[in-house]
Amino acid sequence: MKILLATVFDYPHAGGLSTHVTTLKAGLEARGHEVDVLSFSDISPVSQNLLAKGPSFILNKLSKGSGIIWSHHVRQKMLYRLIKQHKSKGYDIINAQEVFATLAAVETGIPTVTTVHGYMTYEAISRGSVLEGSRQAHYLLQKEVEAYTKTRKIVTVDQRIKNYVFEKAGVEATAIRNFIDINSFKPDKENRLAYRRKHGFAEDTNIIFVPRRLTKKNGVIYPVLALPQVLEKYPNTMLVYAGMGEAFQELKSLIHEKGLEEKTKLLGAIPHEAIKEYYALSDIVLVPSVHSAGVEEATSISALEAMGSGSPLIASAVGGLKEIVRHEQDGLLVEEKNVDQLAQAIIYLLDHPEMGQKFAKEARRKIEEEYSHLAAAKKYEEIYAAALQQ
Repeated sequence: MKILLATVFDYPHAGGLSTHVTTLKAGLEARGHEVDVLSFSDISPVSQNLLAKGPSFILNKLSKGSGIIWSHHVRQKMLYRLIKQHKSKGYDIINAQEVFATLAAVETGIPTVTTVHGYMTYEAISRGSVLEGSRQAHYLLQKEVEAYTKTRKIVTVDQRIKNYVFEKAGVEATAIRNFIDINSFKPDKENRLAYRRKHGFAEDTNIIFVPRRLTKKNGVIYPVLALPQVLEKYPNTMLVYAGMGEAFQELKSLIHEKGLEEKTKLLGAIPHEAIKEYYALSDIVLVPSVHSAGVEEATSISALEAMGSGSPLIASAVGGLKEIVRHEQDGLLVEEKNVDQLAQAIIYLLDHPEMGQKFAKEARRKIEEEYSHLAAAKKYEEIYAAALQQ
């Protein structure tokens, strides 16, 4: 098949959706398909700023939420034009990666399948982009329903999102949990010291890695709140974040307030390839997600990558994380927002590194058996074939 993966966001970028697209593309190509990606990044920077980003910024100042709706609407139009320009390539199917990409794809007449990665409207509320109960929130929800009813097939990345789609639009979806490239994200601990030297970390530092976009639902403040307890027993510990987002300033202020500037490093958004080195050099990986405005973690790609890379994982017992991690078998689960539990879990793994190694080994086995990009690509292939029969 000739398959087009389409998104109204930038590609590549730091985030789970971009990672999903890259990994799905690799899996589909390994199965013999031709795969292209079209995204907002294929639009000229001048058009991006003049037509989408600039007006969106101004409109948001005038009325909260108006800018995000403007931006989505313009991005939809731009993506539609891009797809039309590439229609001569003879794509059999488009796999749209979100609501407005779906609406653009459907309009071209090419058979479309939609992957739903989250709860668009409620995530916008959680980020503070729109106000709960506002006309903007109502509009976004209407667009979700429109997209879910117009596309031929829907794939969701976990069961809860599948239930959400049915609740809002009355459409049955197929849940295919997120996945990783198991050949790319694999244990690399033999290069641990080399990576530490490369990135400026001492060999004997306990490195706690948080590979999360800095947003409220990812619970990024809680590792900072837990760190003082850890430092009491293990003063040679460093908390390292990889990611950016709207919670950056809040996180930076909290670090300053707690006097932890020397014990915390904010890397910002780093290339996905570089993330692998940080998994390898880390002692523990944290995925401290929380419920926020009705939004909860799906099948976290960060958690899967950590488990695939041989790093002991501590995660919050919310959403899809409860499905991924078996407590005290292939990782540790803690109550969301519970700073004491998080601190004690970190201390436990530092006290008992052999248990961390045991969890990591079992986690890798699970990833190979249940979360392979090749197995997931086969499932997507079957969805595409079913959509083409409609």
